[in-house]
Amino acid sequence: MANTQALANSFKNELLTGTHDLTTGTGDTIKAALYLATATVNKSTTVYSATGEVSGTGYTAGGATVTNGTSPALDGDVAHWTPSASLSWASVTLTTAFDAVLLYNSSKTNKAIGVFTFGSTTVDGGNFTLNMPTNDGTTGLIRLS
Repeated sequence: MANTQALANSFKNELLTGTHDLTTGTGDTIKAALYLATATVNKSTTVYSATGEVSGTGYTAGGATVTNGTSPALDGDVAHWTPSASLSWASVTLTTAFDAVLLYNSSKTNKAIGVFTFGSTTVDGGNFTLNMPTNDGTTGLIRLS
């Protein structure tokens, strides 16, 4: 199997029960963990797990805390949310190919939000950055219409 980009089905349901709070300042703590290209994270992933997560020098299990300086917004008929800063790992050595990041809510027992894929990569003693899209109804990282 392979990693597949999607919002977690459990996240969609949890939105309707008010589980997640992505507002700025008072919201939940969101984290981002990187996954090996051989892992299987997808729409069925319900919580963060270390199974299939990258490991290497400079990378901490559980990933990085997401900077959330932008509350969810509405653009026409589309609700959207994007982290306010790129996701970055400095001076890492991750020599086994990885191709996905799992966003999850560490304030809510590590509940999965979504899997976002990118081209398979490795890093040998360098920096790795995932640039975030523009936070709007067309390109926002999470869009609901």
